[in-house]
Amino acid sequence: MVATNILSLYHLSSTTSFFQSTLKSSPSTVPDHLTTHHQPDKSTSTASAVSFSAPPKDLLLYSKLSPIASACHNYPDLLHEYMNYTPFSTCSSDTDLAEKLILRGCHPLPRRRCFSRTPRNPTDSKPESNVIWSYYSCKTFDSLTTKFPGLGFDLSLDKSKSQFSSYKSELDLPISQLLQIAKTANSVLRLGIDVGGGTGSFAVAMKARNVTVLTTTMNFNAPYSEAVALRGLVPLHVPLQQRLPVFDGVVDLVRCGRAVNRWIPVTVMEFFLFDLDRVLRGGGYLWLDRFFSKKVDLENVYAPMIGKLGYKKVKWAVANIVDSKHGEVFLTALLQKPVAR
Repeated sequence: MVATNILSLYHLSSTTSFFQSTLKSSPSTVPDHLTTHHQPDKSTSTASAVSFSAPPKDLLLYSKLSPIASACHNYPDLLHEYMNYTPFSTCSSDTDLAEKLILRGCHPLPRRRCFSRTPRNPTDSKPESNVIWSYYSCKTFDSLTTKFPGLGFDLSLDKSKSQFSSYKSELDLPISQLLQIAKTANSVLRLGIDVGGGTGSFAVAMKARNVTVLTTTMNFNAPYSEAVALRGLVPLHVPLQQRLPVFDGVVDLVRCGRAVNRWIPVTVMEFFLFDLDRVLRGGGYLWLDRFFSKKVDLENVYAPMIGKLGYKKVKWAVANIVDSKHGEVFLTALLQKPVAR
């Protein structure tokens, strides 16, 4: 025990000395594109037009400790603004700025040494009190439900259960049917991921069936992540182009809602599908829930792309979108990954 403690102290002192010497003596490892001011892209927000004569000190410091995401080099002004804060004080009110960087591929964002903002007087009895509403245009969950009734901001359990329990068309896959399919195939559903899962309605419905589902979501002018968390679930704040922060072959089910559709560039979509394959275990299920595209693109592009996975088609239903002027269709597909490659 004494020897172990001595070795631990030696390691800590050596590590401290190493970092101190690194910060003092090593040259700046910040890429040139982060130290040189660029003219902001006109497509970005006006906030990115702030000019910085030099990179923020914490950006320089962090770059010596951990690499900066490569896509950040396209948006140095946004990155400089994000890292231009007062260390050891309250972080800036810049949630929208973080979202812009993440959606542009600057992810993971560099860590900061400031205190995150928290709601005042949060209580369990009032869900609204757990959200910083100044970030968003609507100021209550009720107003969000009224304005956007289909986005799932009615956090009641009954509403979430009913959303995934009915069968109105061939595009529907009720949870009871999904579980029966898995049971018949002697496949256990324990852990899932809902990609672009919004407020976590699917995860809530699966939780009632003793299945844990992680929800990937972004806060597009509404508190999606907060809504998921208020339901006692895990929101993963990652964009569609980000590698899922899950180890290989540990997930039983991946559901892709309407956030996954033809607006995603084809090459990005292909990488995305193969990342889903990475996290799925052998025998696991991939559920494409109402994927929409033009019918011709589904036949010539997306169906062959999905076919590259080599999954078994458990369900494959295609239906025309009502009143579509461009020949668009919905696809609901349940696919099972081979047990062994």
